[in-house]
Amino acid sequence: MRTYVLTVFDKSGEKLLDESFEAVNDQEAKRLGEERLAKEGYLEHTHRCVSPDAKLILFHR
Repeated sequence: MRTYVLTVFDKSGEKLLDESFEAVNDQEAKRLGEERLAKEGYLEHTHRCVSPDAKLILFHR
């Protein structure tokens, strides 16, 4: 398992969500990240999800 980081920001730059989660690969991490964003209602907020090697998996501005 690999550890990914999901971060969500409001318009002022304040972090609304900053959490780590584990996934087997980048595809699973993207799916899990999108599910978490949808659950919290953050799909339209600025967000990013990065892999352990700093690869950007999800990004929305």
